[in-house]
Amino acid sequence: MASNSTSERGARVIFIPPPLYYIAAVVGGLLLNAAVALPIGARPATAIVGAAIAALGLVFAWSGVGAVIAHRTTIVPHRPVSTLVTTGVYRISRNPMYTGLAVAVLGFGLLLNNWWPIALTPVAVALVLRLVIKPEERYLTQRFGQSYIDYRHRVRRWL
Repeated sequence: MASNSTSERGARVIFIPPPLYYIAAVVGGLLLNAAVALPIGARPATAIVGAAIAALGLVFAWSGVGAVIAHRTTIVPHRPVSTLVTTGVYRISRNPMYTGLAVAVLGFGLLLNNWWPIALTPVAVALVLRLVIKPEERYLTQRFGQSYIDYRHRVRRWL
């Protein structure tokens, strides 16, 4: 059973909302593209594929948000969670919001005809992994113990 202090606080993460890392990859990509253009080409096919990939990523991310809200817990990493969500998209990915946003950035790169957001996606993912996911995993292990450990063995972090 978790201690009261674990149940009363959330994960010890930096107070930067995780979507901002992904937004930074897109905005940074646009700024870099203004300095050194790296067009993808193959228009309009890449725009169509990019729009579809971005939409799928956003739907996946929003499905994660919806599942958390439906279980009446929080999507804010530094706030305490009341329930371990393991249903819906959380049966496919332990981090559907972060996974969906990463996929969406890739789609936006294609849609914007710009390699830079695609090149910056691994940086955003690495930052989210180090600064958000790892602390969340430590917190969830402390908070839910064996239930979370079993869930980690069943479901992959990303996809």
